Amino acid sequence: MNADKIREKDTAVLEKDATDMHESMFRIKFQMSLGQTDGLKKYREMKKDRARILTVLRERAK
Repeated sequence: MNADKIREKDTAVLEKDATDMHESMFRIKFQMSLGQTDGLKKYREMKKDRARILTVLRERAK
């Protein structure tokens, strides 16, 4: 996800997206611990997207 697209979204939507991504990342990490390594690329992308979302939310909080 692009940072410009993230900045266009509403704050409430971004907070919901961050929460959903956190839950999805937990599920993917759990699956990887069971030996299903398919989700490593997806996990890394979600981690970066979540970091971008949290950065934008912190910018808006100032």
